[in-house]
Amino acid sequence: MTTVHDAPTHAATATGAPTHAVAPAHAATATGAPATATATPAVDDATLALLAERAREARRLVVDMAASPRGCHLGGSLSVLDILIAVLHRAARGDGTEVVLSKGHAAAGLYAALHVSGVLPENPAPLYGLAGHPYTGHPGPKVPGVRFPTGSLGHGVPYAAGWALARRLDHQGGLGIAVAGDGELQEGLVWETVQVAAAQRLGNFVLVVDRNGGQNDGLVADISPLPRLAERFDAFGFDTVTVDGHDLAALTEVFAGDRAGTDRPLAVLADTVKGKGVRAVEGKAASHYVTIDAARAAQWKRAIR
Repeated sequence: MTTVHDAPTHAATATGAPTHAVAPAHAATATGAPATATATPAVDDATLALLAERAREARRLVVDMAASPRGCHLGGSLSVLDILIAVLHRAARGDGTEVVLSKGHAAAGLYAALHVSGVLPENPAPLYGLAGHPYTGHPGPKVPGVRFPTGSLGHGVPYAAGWALARRLDHQGGLGIAVAGDGELQEGLVWETVQVAAAQRLGNFVLVVDRNGGQNDGLVADISPLPRLAERFDAFGFDTVTVDGHDLAALTEVFAGDRAGTDRPLAVLADTVKGKGVRAVEGKAASHYVTIDAARAAQWKRAIR
């Protein structure tokens, strides 16, 4: 389910970062609706089942990458996976939509999502971190489906905004979608881009926040809290939507529109769980970067449902 905050109304409930990484609620009350969120056709059951299976398989691939000699950023890759499956499904429409993973350290999740979505032909898991292959700890343009290199936090957000602006200047459709982390919002470049996107009236720019409540050094709420986050985006001139970041039906509905009827950018605050899908690490700060052996990987993969 989603909670929609139709800016500039400020009566909506504040949606700051959670104080700990817990599973988001599946029931929320709508408090308005941006122009592009109306009359969106529901995704059919067969498509939802396909996307859910892709998400499960992608999680297994991420666990395989955690079992590589170098390990991987497991927690953030698992938290963002359902978002990536949904936005790549949106991009598959072929209308010029570009997806940029700004939280580039979740590269394992991106590689897995690209593979199960049919964008990346070869299985990246056995090749992850190996010399001579492009599947490094941060994504680059040598990987099919990756146009912009990311890693230094904050930089993918302006890439996506620039893409959105370029599409508009060329009188072309499609969205520029940036997928960022909530800890990444501590980067000033994010807010500079938010200001420019609103000033340029980039209704085709979408900023998705993977709000898992964690970052490298601990909890976002302990390090640099983000209270009233939806209202912050409202104040900049964004439409804002709060969504369960693991609800594929809700996610695909949010991304379904082409946003042609609005000049307000969209912020999607996706409440997620770090390490989602692997109960041994769900909600744990220690899942940020993980290296495991093959036996543990096999155990974790069997438990993914």
